[in-house]
Amino acid sequence: MNPSNTTPEREILAGLPPAMDWLTETYKQLHRHPELSFQEHETSALVSEQLTNFGYSVQHIGGTGVVGVLANGLGPTVMSRADMDALPVTEATGLPYASETEGVMHACGHDVHVTALLGAARLMAESQSAWSGTFAAVFQPAEEAGGGSRIMVGDGLVGKVPRPDVVLGQHVMPLPAGTLATAAGPVLSAADSMKITVHGKGSHGSMPHMSVDPVVLAASIVLKLQTIVSRETRPGEFAVVTVGALNAGTKSNIIPDRATLLLNIRNYDDAVRTRVLAAIKRIVEGECAAAGSPKKPEFEFYDQFPLTSNDASATELITDAFASHFGQDSVQQADRQTASEDFSAIPDAFGAPYSYRFLGGSDPQAYQAAVKNGTVDADIPANHSPYFAPVIHPTLAVGVQAHVVAAMAYLGGRMPSISN
Repeated sequence: MNPSNTTPEREILAGLPPAMDWLTETYKQLHRHPELSFQEHETSALVSEQLTNFGYSVQHIGGTGVVGVLANGLGPTVMSRADMDALPVTEATGLPYASETEGVMHACGHDVHVTALLGAARLMAESQSAWSGTFAAVFQPAEEAGGGSRIMVGDGLVGKVPRPDVVLGQHVMPLPAGTLATAAGPVLSAADSMKITVHGKGSHGSMPHMSVDPVVLAASIVLKLQTIVSRETRPGEFAVVTVGALNAGTKSNIIPDRATLLLNIRNYDDAVRTRVLAAIKRIVEGECAAAGSPKKPEFEFYDQFPLTSNDASATELITDAFASHFGQDSVQQADRQTASEDFSAIPDAFGAPYSYRFLGGSDPQAYQAAVKNGTVDADIPANHSPYFAPVIHPTLAVGVQAHVVAAMAYLGGRMPSISN
């Protein structure tokens, strides 16, 4: 970066160094006190108090969800989103600020997300002469449960805040701290969790001829489902069909009357999703018919995550802004991730374009050593690991800067003013 090159975002980010102690302590406080989905009461209260102190108009939407809006004259509306919930994971990092809540940990980095967006909200409020428009900060509950964004939408988010011209988000990932990764199009998969119940006819274990054995039926279904990806999905297309659980019976000498299967389905394309779901239904119903099942199978969806597919124009705009601010070497082309998020439900509800990026959080030296040794997967803890621990510096500072720079690509006078 060239310090002599004064830009509106640099004027705003001049307030970052004095805020770093506050950011660090806020992050450590959040990490020590993680809260599970829909239980983010302390986190929500902290966020609400800070946004109010910064001068934002604050609303609680969707239970523990919080939205702060700062209107600052004419111009576009930019909405930035962070998720707040933790995971039922026992922390094993050994950090001095490790979780103090037994069996609960910020193992996915949502504490980084909250802290970085709070930091950006503070800096935007402190430097309103540098930008014009509206900045909205959304703190969403229950991303891990797959329903927090829909809960906020269902609680009237669209009618309670200004319509955004763009919605932005980021997620800390096992990439070198100090780097960002962006890409147009799909970056996170759509995901469906499905519970399937198949019915049989119970009997004594010594009299299998009098039963319709749902255990054998379920086992046959599991094997047949493997052909959806291997034989029904075009090579080069992405699809995952995982049977994560098969539950039936209680005792060795009792043939039960039902079995349940829990499936996880992922893809990057709605047409592929439609074909995969149709194939699952066809296979399950066919196997039930072949086994003489006395009742039709039952299908129940839960924990559904939408596809995250970035708008090309918005992503190009913020990627160029990142390259200008951080340097081209700090901005990578993001790889598609098979993980899923419910972020896109918010911009989709508004009919607004969006761009979702990845923020590096791993120790750069450790990461480069792992790359050299070919041991990244083994040596660099990934999200949801009990060892997942983003380095505070420079992760927090880059996370704050990324929010500000991305927002200022719209609010800094480069884009034509858009009436809301």
